Amino acid sequence: MTKEEILAIIEKENVNFFRIQFCDINGFMKNVAVPKSQIEKALDGKIMFDGSSIDGFARIQESDMYLKPDYNTFCVLPWRRRNGVSAARIMCDVHKADGTPFIGCPRVNLKRILAEAKEMGFTMNVGTEAEFFLFKLDEKGNATTTTDDNAGYFNLDPEDTGLDCRREIIETLEEMGYEIEASHHEVAEGQHEINFKYADALTCADNTVTFKWVVKSIAKKHGLHATFMPKPIFGINGSGMHTNQSLFNLDGTNAFADESDPLKLSQVAYQYIAGIMKNARGFSAVTNPIVNSYKRLVPGYEAPVYVAWSTSNRSALVRIPASRGIGTRVELRCPDPCCNPYLAFAMMLSSGLDGVKNKLAVPAPTNSNIFDMTATEKIEAGIASMPSSLSEAIEELKASPLTRHTLGEHIYEKYIINKEAEWDHYRISVTDWEVKEYLNIY
Repeated sequence: MTKEEILAIIEKENVNFFRIQFCDINGFMKNVAVPKSQIEKALDGKIMFDGSSIDGFARIQESDMYLKPDYNTFCVLPWRRRNGVSAARIMCDVHKADGTPFIGCPRVNLKRILAEAKEMGFTMNVGTEAEFFLFKLDEKGNATTTTDDNAGYFNLDPEDTGLDCRREIIETLEEMGYEIEASHHEVAEGQHEINFKYADALTCADNTVTFKWVVKSIAKKHGLHATFMPKPIFGINGSGMHTNQSLFNLDGTNAFADESDPLKLSQVAYQYIAGIMKNARGFSAVTNPIVNSYKRLVPGYEAPVYVAWSTSNRSALVRIPASRGIGTRVELRCPDPCCNPYLAFAMMLSSGLDGVKNKLAVPAPTNSNIFDMTATEKIEAGIASMPSSLSEAIEELKASPLTRHTLGEHIYEKYIINKEAEWDHYRISVTDWEVKEYLNIY
């Protein structure tokens, strides 16, 4: 889109409020709201904000930053129309006061890694499947973990009482330009999934953070709380964000496809898978970024625990969906929807390219159920486990040279400081489990 096209839409839709959005290193969407009189200034990238107020951004002495909009991300917000007045948003890169891109901006950082891929002759396409729960609010409007939804996987109403909310989410996303491919109730009570069409990695990251915002906003309209927390309830399935990814050659052909191969996968695809598997433990703190992430990555609930790959095995970390040709892709099953997609996609891409650059050999696929294998069988098959806690994942991240390069020095250091503080806060907290288990017997 052009600035002139955006201004024409603003006039036609009577947009009086404009949200200029960006992401912090934790993946939280931030915004500066400006009135109609300041929209043109915002589109020219002249809106300044205090970067020192954003977690992981800048020091107080270098706080002045500008928001440079990406015109292609402009859209009107359907649920914000009131009395003929509309609101709109646009996604931005963060720039420093001297006009240069800020290396601590996750969106800017993903562009850097995508540029490295382009130098190798590739672009990256991504499709995410972010699951979420819909819970009731209590009488004070606070979120609970209660749902009156008794439905299961792919169930229809009347059991699926979140259907109306899910339908409005889909209608809202379609008005915003999303191409919705499918939606359904997930395995756990109150759990849902909405799948939208894949896109280039940068667009998909924008779409994913926007998707989470829309889901939460529409759920609130229905008197519900939507959460992307990986494991809100013990004993049932958690929420993942399976991430489908592929490399395309610059001529538009799928670099993962090879009709002459028995599995119809190219050497680039095999090398990419090998790179993902080599670096999986190192990027876990990015794809699974919170303490609660590791309550999901346990055996028995369909989440991947072991570093293996297969064309069909859903207990493996990496799965190759059945589609071939232009649709040939790699599905990474460990990420959860709490991750910052800009950082997560950068880590996945950089890991896969590590395999391509170094022509890594992929291990044999694991087609049996890994959860049924003994410890000895897993060792003999060379199957490693993913980290079992955020603390372990942080140490793996720190030990990986690839993560420092991929995140860049600024994000790398700030991210580790942030995650170590989160783990330490959890480590010294007294939980309900401890009180229940120990209070009456010691």
